[in-house]
Amino acid sequence: MHALILVGDNVVKTDSYSDVAAAHAAGQTFWIELDERCEEGTAFLEKSLHVHPLAIEDVWNDVGLPKVEDFDEYVQIIIHGIREDDKTSREVPLELAELDLLIGKNFLVTHAHDDKVCAILPVQSEILRNPRLLKKGPAWVAHAIMDRMVDEYMPLIDRFDVQIEEIEEQILVGSAKSDREVIPRIIRIKRSLQMLRRTTIYQREILLRLARAEFDEIPRELVPFYRDVYDHFARITELVDSYRELVTSLLEAQFSMQSSRMNEVMKRLTIMSTIMLPLSVVAGIYGMNFEHMPELKWMYGYPFAIGLMATITVTILVWFKAKKWI
Repeated sequence: MHALILVGDNVVKTDSYSDVAAAHAAGQTFWIELDERCEEGTAFLEKSLHVHPLAIEDVWNDVGLPKVEDFDEYVQIIIHGIREDDKTSREVPLELAELDLLIGKNFLVTHAHDDKVCAILPVQSEILRNPRLLKKGPAWVAHAIMDRMVDEYMPLIDRFDVQIEEIEEQILVGSAKSDREVIPRIIRIKRSLQMLRRTTIYQREILLRLARAEFDEIPRELVPFYRDVYDHFARITELVDSYRELVTSLLEAQFSMQSSRMNEVMKRLTIMSTIMLPLSVVAGIYGMNFEHMPELKWMYGYPFAIGLMATITVTILVWFKAKKWI
């Protein structure tokens, strides 16, 4: 547990639940970031902050989908940020990291289910340098955290854009190796976008409710800032939807290109078979073992057979060319 307590014009950092409980009893503003689940943390939430048991369970457990609940003394918000283990990878290793927030009149409780949530530490460092944000109130700190989490989506969206462009180039190249690589890449990206869309739809509604000032814990002067966060996230949601449609189109284009290439192969094989079929007939006729065949003793029989085959071949090619089949 890490807590920042506003004492006058200064910020005091502490790791003690008793210090935070005393600050809450004195009406001081504080922000507490919870670590792993522990009995002391549960007791603090239940006895000092009077958090509902169901809300406490949501704080400690991974809910899976974003949600917002309005209680009498606080509002509970569950949102998801982006976790990327390897930002240098060609693929997009997408994982969502849950963040729980409890916003009260004088307190903010956060719990990041993954230490790779990048929005917490920068805001903590900013408050330690200048307590102005904490002086404004817990809702302002929550806005700063959510604003950073929304901003983290844009680099991921840009990487999806790069991935889609690479796949388009691979589809146009159309080699056998690229065919084996393209479809698995498309499926992975489509699965990631589907998971992202499933989360962003709910999260957009939560941000919209915050932007509409439905909760007393959000000051009126802060509403335009939450509306700005909603606008940014709505754009991200639209991009995710458009990329899903584009990836589906790429999958269809890949199948169409494969079908077209297969048709070209079958066309060439058909032309070869059409040419070889009459030649096989000629060779089969002169390969029969009848004793009385007029051409068997003819000295020009072999050149005649070869010339006949060549004539048939040229005739078929000219006919195909006239029909524009080749």
